[in-house]
Amino acid sequence: MEAQRIQIVPDVAVIVPVLNEADNVVPFVSELESCRTGITWEIIFVDDDSQDSTPLVIENVAKVQPNIRLIRRFGRHGLSSACLEGMCSSMAPYLVVMDADLQHDPKILPQMLHALKSGAFNLAIGSRYVAGGGVGSWNATRQGCSRLATRISQILMRGRKVADPMSGFFMIERQLFLQTVDKLSGKGYKILLDIFASTAGNVRWIEIPYTFRNRQAGQSKLNFSIMMEFAILLLDKTIGRIVPWRFVLFVCMGCGGVVLHLSVLGILLLGVRLGFTISQAVASVLAMCLNFSLNNAFTHRDRKLSGIRFFNGLLKFIGVCSVGAFTNLQVAGYLYRADLPWWLSGLLGALIGGVWNYAVSYTLVWKRR
Repeated sequence: MEAQRIQIVPDVAVIVPVLNEADNVVPFVSELESCRTGITWEIIFVDDDSQDSTPLVIENVAKVQPNIRLIRRFGRHGLSSACLEGMCSSMAPYLVVMDADLQHDPKILPQMLHALKSGAFNLAIGSRYVAGGGVGSWNATRQGCSRLATRISQILMRGRKVADPMSGFFMIERQLFLQTVDKLSGKGYKILLDIFASTAGNVRWIEIPYTFRNRQAGQSKLNFSIMMEFAILLLDKTIGRIVPWRFVLFVCMGCGGVVLHLSVLGILLLGVRLGFTISQAVASVLAMCLNFSLNNAFTHRDRKLSGIRFFNGLLKFIGVCSVGAFTNLQVAGYLYRADLPWWLSGLLGALIGGVWNYAVSYTLVWKRR
């Protein structure tokens, strides 16, 4: 009879989202293993379709270290969603989230685990902003941006006083994660902040100091895209239950189109002396092109169109918005003839046209493949 393989559930699962981290994988695993003192754990790398040799390096390391697993994602991206996918794939009672760039110090992992096993806490946070912690060699600008983001994040903290809610390094009890996971948005890049924003109670946390270190290889993840994801998380957790965050961004992008429309209309009508109809038509088309480009880059960045699909999407968007403009005029005209004030008629017409443009373009232009 063939012997059955007995799989032992490890104490800890270390979830590591990676993107183009080939040079960091081996030193990261080596340092992590050096901190393991009587702890059984698995390391789960979640790769968002790296364009370098990151998956291959992980596979080679896993051949000699069977406690290493790799999840490769295609057509999906985002630090928070990568962490969620990795955490859901493990049965370990304690889950760690940390980066592979060697900026998080694994030496505090045994201290985190001891705190959770004591039963007094179900969440241990690696904190840069409690006594004994630090940000290393950050310059004044980066320190200022981090402090500002930390203050802004307090909006979502439900009154909890956490020194470093933006930390990307923490250990959570699996039971707490399972109680919270269906409420998490999976948006943005700070899943810890999402956990606090999504949980009304039950969180008993401790902050353990560590000093944030310099990245050893690769490029920093701190860029405009990351800041955009932070803004999306704030929108989703504050007004997301009332107004979809995509609609808020859609309206904001539309404001840029309004500015361009009025500018072009004024130049062509007053400067070039073209007729109003031609000037209005040119201004409208250019405004639609700008709106489409902005929404493609920001509002629907996770469904971004490129190549020939960009131009096909643009034509569809212009068609959708043309119907929206016609609807706007018809509704506003009807309300004005019904003796509503001109400003209210115009506002309601614009609102209905905007909702049409958002809803139809969302399903027709940026439909998920």
